[in-house]
Amino acid sequence: MPAPTARVLEGERVRLEPLRAEHAEGLAEAVRDGELWRIPYATHIPRPEAMAAGVEATLVKAAAGQIIAWAVILRGRDGAADRVVGQTTFLNIARADRRLEIGSTFLSASTHGTGVNAEVKLLLLTEAFERLGCLRVELRTHHLNAASRRAIERLGATQEGILRAHRILPDGSLRHTVVYAILADEWRGVRALLEQRLGR
Repeated sequence: MPAPTARVLEGERVRLEPLRAEHAEGLAEAVRDGELWRIPYATHIPRPEAMAAGVEATLVKAAAGQIIAWAVILRGRDGAADRVVGQTTFLNIARADRRLEIGSTFLSASTHGTGVNAEVKLLLLTEAFERLGCLRVELRTHHLNAASRRAIERLGATQEGILRAHRILPDGSLRHTVVYAILADEWRGVRALLEQRLGR
């Protein structure tokens, strides 16, 4: 499996741009849309005033080759400007085993239910399976994050199990991590499902 690289991924409604420090202001506005940092179990989302530091920490991990990070850009329509609406990453990259995880994703509340998440995942999964040759792509979430679990299941991912007492969160609570995956031989069907959802 080749090393994943941060490159622009173009969709019809969204564009994924390699994350830069300049995206921090737009990401701060994105999390204000719905006060995303207040969502229970979404401990990876910085508060607006901490966004610049959060982006810098993400860029340090990216420079070390631990993750690939993108800003999610919603294309403007009818003369409106493009705007930053979220962030997403490849992480837990295991090149020898040809697998990676899609995670640390957040999107402005106003994009929820609009197909933006479906297109972001279509772009990322296409990159993983068709360019990088992954055998497996994982998605993980907190066991109590019902909205995240529903969104992952709508992608066509299969729940494989729950890692009990997997992480201690900043508030001291335990996270049981639900593990989902899509395999290479399932990708064609998952892609068709996503394209159908996007009306293609």
